[in-house]
Amino acid sequence: MISHDQSVESSDGTRLVVRRLGGGDPVVLVHGSGGGLHSWAAVADDLAHDHEVWLPARRGYGPSDVPAGTKSFPTETADLIAVIDAARRSSGRPVHLVGASYGATVALHTTSADPRDVRSLAIFEPPLFAAGPEIVPLLDRYRAAFERDDAAAMAAALNDVTRVPAEIVAAMVAGSGNRVPDRAEAHRSAVGWLHDLEALAQDSTDIDRWASISVPTLLLAGADTWEPMPTTMNALARTIPAAGHVVWPGQSHFVTMTAPTLVADALRQFYAEAPTA
Repeated sequence: MISHDQSVESSDGTRLVVRRLGGGDPVVLVHGSGGGLHSWAAVADDLAHDHEVWLPARRGYGPSDVPAGTKSFPTETADLIAVIDAARRSSGRPVHLVGASYGATVALHTTSADPRDVRSLAIFEPPLFAAGPEIVPLLDRYRAAFERDDAAAMAAALNDVTRVPAEIVAAMVAGSGNRVPDRAEAHRSAVGWLHDLEALAQDSTDIDRWASISVPTLLLAGADTWEPMPTTMNALARTIPAAGHVVWPGQSHFVTMTAPTLVADALRQFYAEAPTA
């Protein structure tokens, strides 16, 4: 699928790079921590057969700007609103907003703050349990490891944030074999994680605040994702009672990479049933 990249300017002047492909009703896919323009690639290629797909690289992740200062969810929200505005102006239609992991938390914040151009919201496993004061010492650990370029210590701090079970971490390490990560890409990801942790440390674990969301909403989850994500998703389902809730057997937090067709098909069915703009 042919794509092209463009820049969108946020309200504070931050330049965001957005990849666009396809045509039709606009879909904005928001990537999680450690991600970028590539994160939703396989899902985007599928959806682009009948939708115009927008893939922003969030601030802190190249090739978008990496501004000085501490990042917060209000700045993330302002950025995403700028992308949504651009998609709305381009197509003349409100957007289907989709977020995965940390990107799902950004999508929740954005829809809660300004739902005017959001036609629907799809949320895949936001780490709503990883926020607030308990993240501060993990942020400090990660920052210290980042400053001394200690990849192992950075990974250990992130594992304590995400709570990935040790056996899954071991399997991922074994699966990578002897592959050496690209140094520039690893650094870009590490910078992005640092900024995301700054925002999480200032956020709240209060799930009840999302009860105000009234746009058509779909909650997506993998049945094999580790706790406390299943408990978190069930609490979110109770908080947004009108939301659909899909749990994929045999899938985990990595479903956008392991089963992209499953994700694209679920979104396409959701959009077919969403109210006409």
